[in-house]
Amino acid sequence: MVKQPLTDDPQDGASAETDRHTARFATYFHIHLVSDSTGETLNAMARAVCARFTDILPIEHIYALVRSIRQLDRALEEIAGAPGVVMHTIIDPGLRAALEEGCRKLDMPCIAALDPVVSAMSRYLGAKISTRVGAQHALNNDYFDRIEALDYAIAHDDGQGGQDLTQADVILVGVSRTSKTPTCIYLAHRGVRAANVPLVPGRPPPEQLFELKNTLIVGLMTTPERLIQIRRNRLLSLKENRESDYIDTDSVRAEIIAARRLFEKNGWPIIDVTRRSVEETAAAIINLLSGGRGQVEVLG
Repeated sequence: MVKQPLTDDPQDGASAETDRHTARFATYFHIHLVSDSTGETLNAMARAVCARFTDILPIEHIYALVRSIRQLDRALEEIAGAPGVVMHTIIDPGLRAALEEGCRKLDMPCIAALDPVVSAMSRYLGAKISTRVGAQHALNNDYFDRIEALDYAIAHDDGQGGQDLTQADVILVGVSRTSKTPTCIYLAHRGVRAANVPLVPGRPPPEQLFELKNTLIVGLMTTPERLIQIRRNRLLSLKENRESDYIDTDSVRAEIIAARRLFEKNGWPIIDVTRRSVEETAAAIINLLSGGRGQVEVLG
């Protein structure tokens, strides 16, 4: 079992600082997520729902791979010790019934998270619902495509493997600390082969980047203030306190201006990541992959 707050956001240090000051006035509650698979789907749904409430800080309890009565009993013991809301994606009818009965005795709400969507889809398609556990994680072609995309992203991170950029579905270009690597990794989990090329002052980008004809190249942009903040935090994590061009306001501004000129000169779409999460940036890139590769599109 794992416990953690659902509202942590490592992307935004300022937001996290604000949360620390306001948390004492917020309402905490326990949310128990019971899954017979990895729990990823349930976790994502719970986060999306909890984000709709202000001044509420959920404490997450995850019970993954619950596939026997013995495992379910242990989960119910933990649930009884921290009353709250129970959400589940249990498929087995016997386990579902046992969980629902256990929650009824504890007088806790028990929500079958996927049931409304699955039932509506079944009615529309006129198709029988599968009872196979973990069907979304089957070792099919899509699974191996995602693993291959992940290998590619790691091998082509930060300008590595430059000779193989022709194999990429998308190439992300940007100055240091514009979320290129995490965005590539996230895209890989969606089956997208993503490479990234850093823009380093005084060093030209690889020539092959300008020779690609059928590969989407996206420029990532942010504001100087936000970039300096992220870079300072990075240096502090490395216990590096010396001032340098890396965080100098004029130098950083010059980097960003040069990057924008490069993107516009080559007609590459531009995504402003200043206030975008990695997931939002990836979604914008997937939209570009699906169409709209024409003129420069600033997504701010």
